[in-house]
Amino acid sequence: MLFLQMGWGDLGVYGEPSRETPNLDRMAAEGTLFPNFYSANPLCSPSRAALLTGRLPIRNGFYTTNAHARNAYTPQEIVGGIPDSEQLLPELLKEAGYVTKIVGKWHLGHRPQFHPLKHGFDEWFGSPNCHFGPYDNKARPNIPVYRDWEMVGRYYEEFPINLKTGEANLTQIYLQEALDFIKRQARRRPFFLYWAVDATHAPVYASKPFLGTSRRGRYGDAVREMDDSIGKMLQLLQDLRVADSTFVFFTSDNGAALISAPEQGGSNSPFLCGKQTTFEGGMREPALAWWPGHITPGQVSHQLGSIMDLFTTSLALAGLTPPSDRAIDGLNLLPALLQGRVMDRPVFYYRGDTLMAATLGQHKAHFWTWTNSWENFRQGMDFCPGQNVSGVTTHTLEDHTKLPLIFHLGRDPGERFPLSFASTEYQEALSRITQVVHQHQEALVPGQPQLNVCNWAVMNWAPPGCEKLGKCLTPPESIPKKCLWSH
Repeated sequence: MLFLQMGWGDLGVYGEPSRETPNLDRMAAEGTLFPNFYSANPLCSPSRAALLTGRLPIRNGFYTTNAHARNAYTPQEIVGGIPDSEQLLPELLKEAGYVTKIVGKWHLGHRPQFHPLKHGFDEWFGSPNCHFGPYDNKARPNIPVYRDWEMVGRYYEEFPINLKTGEANLTQIYLQEALDFIKRQARRRPFFLYWAVDATHAPVYASKPFLGTSRRGRYGDAVREMDDSIGKMLQLLQDLRVADSTFVFFTSDNGAALISAPEQGGSNSPFLCGKQTTFEGGMREPALAWWPGHITPGQVSHQLGSIMDLFTTSLALAGLTPPSDRAIDGLNLLPALLQGRVMDRPVFYYRGDTLMAATLGQHKAHFWTWTNSWENFRQGMDFCPGQNVSGVTTHTLEDHTKLPLIFHLGRDPGERFPLSFASTEYQEALSRITQVVHQHQEALVPGQPQLNVCNWAVMNWAPPGCEKLGKCLTPPESIPKKCLWSH
């Protein structure tokens, strides 16, 4: 499973004019492309929790109740993480004899109880957080990089990132980890590889051979290197003659972060806004499935898909069924991929604890709208640069629950022209969506919120293995307090 942070418009096969993703484009030509595929949240941590549990963040606890409709994730000071009560995909795949590895960003909690090897993974090379920094190791520590149970260094120290030039060798390291794992496991045991690299997340980086090679700036350099890496993985599967027994899926955890554009942000074109928002640009993702000999090449599936579907689909591929003791939001995509079926299902757009919007068929209803606060916007934080839509891209949280804004995403994918409240189309769409939303909310049992409490003392001061490296740091005196989420 290839899980990166990229926008819908970043791939050549999705219309990016520079055409700098030949391997992903070939993956689409040899497999199936989903034009209507969604993350479960417009932010990284909740989206990843949804991917590995098959459940909306509101169910698995990856949200905050500290403020209404606020995005939240897992920075170093967060106290919470993935609950033990959640059953993650790698845990379940063990029942079918799978060996599992995560390469790259975990982002489901960094305290010992949230370690990925305690939640089903057999191997890990990567980091519990994103590569933010560098820090002074006094007010805030640099973020550790782990091999399995122990840290092997920290970003900006043993794993340098040059913020001025953008040079870092991390993607090449992550690629080699993936290739070595595939070589070890191919023909021996069934395997699950979760390749979750973050080079396209600001601060964007690429290795020296790729820097300056893209027409799109540094972000394009990072995209080109990731595309090249994916090409090498697919080629290895073919060289080892296991391609026809290996299902590969590529997608993203949220839309491109336009706040970092243009030099360090991608493209969500033709959709509205980007990461952090529940407009299409924040949650509609590129998605490609590849399985030679099983998926008919060059297919386009108009199935409404979700990253949560990868949980259920992966279990089906392994001959397993999802847990029956909890609500599972993911569908099995194999009928869509192998038989061309399109199953009717809603897509729910949550921001924190709030259902902001829902899509059913071609119609999307917004119950709440906002981008970010006026305070943040005036400080230069713009989630929708150059895309102001009056009454839609608001900087105050607007309540439309009594009369939702409804868009036809086929005619208006950019969400610029809401249907007339008086039209028959609006009334019919509202009736259908209202019924589905009511059913969803009536049955919903929210999980215990994991993203409410912060404590500077729980940051990555002394991760396991720090003694061997002489990298243990002393935490400050701190007490737990409410996390402040401003957007």
